[in-house]
Amino acid sequence: MNINRKNWFFTVLLLAAWTCLVVKGSVSASRLASLRSRRMVGGSLAPHVPWQAMVYLSENVLDGGYAGGALISERWILTAGRNLFVRKSKVDTQGKDPVIPKVYLGITGLPEANASTEVAVEKVVLHPGFQNHSDWDNDLALIQLKEPVVMSDKVTPIPLPETGQDLADAVRGSGVITGWGWGALLTLSSSLKHLVLRLARQSVCKAEYDGSELTPTVDDNIICTRPTKFNENVCFGDAGGALAVTDAKTGDIYAAGILSYDKACTNRSYGIYMKISSYLPWIHSVLRGDTEKSSTLRSDAMSKMYSLQP
Repeated sequence: MNINRKNWFFTVLLLAAWTCLVVKGSVSASRLASLRSRRMVGGSLAPHVPWQAMVYLSENVLDGGYAGGALISERWILTAGRNLFVRKSKVDTQGKDPVIPKVYLGITGLPEANASTEVAVEKVVLHPGFQNHSDWDNDLALIQLKEPVVMSDKVTPIPLPETGQDLADAVRGSGVITGWGWGALLTLSSSLKHLVLRLARQSVCKAEYDGSELTPTVDDNIICTRPTKFNENVCFGDAGGALAVTDAKTGDIYAAGILSYDKACTNRSYGIYMKISSYLPWIHSVLRGDTEKSSTLRSDAMSKMYSLQP
């Protein structure tokens, strides 16, 4: 009798433990499936993209992760300013210097990020208005390389917009974005992916994000893209990548924007980019090496030359 009672007791314990495991497993699986469905980006493996840069702080997202950038000349890379901080919010970045990242060129995946593809960094320059009001304001930075890169079929800059180039003339009203952002497994992708995304109307994009302190302010310095018909979209880790467009009139390819707000995933409709044409004066001033005195020196020289005219 005592033996039967013991057997019965252990059987109940085993059944209870098994039930807990099944229920816990079901909840975990369900929760994971939900998370995956919310974060799934999609996209296709990218071909070789010669202007794509990897801006690397760490393989671990919690330590800064890695993101995108665009080679725009033989010594300069344009990226999102937030990519240069481990913790990205204004509260964490104000008063702190950006991290000097590792930069890799000519690669399509993390396994290729090694000493042979690394380019040494001289300095980083944040936009002077970076995060002056919110986490997303003027989210741009320039990275200067120590040595000019050797141009090849693997490494070639993407041009900046020129006067007269208008997004309204972009082929198919779309652009291409490439990146290593989060996918179905909630981790950064080890292989470069790309998406062809339609440009979104400013008014519609503005309506979605207005009124939220946690999202960017959509103004004339912003470009928006909308998800594909399969709900593919940019996601965490894609920031810094260039929105490349083709001018329908000339066939020229240029970088229209730099992805800033990469949290759209499938929770929000629109990816948000810094509109490069709005920032050309700042970009050119940094590339020229202007100092605080440069503008005054130029003005003084011109004034003197005009004053000497009879």
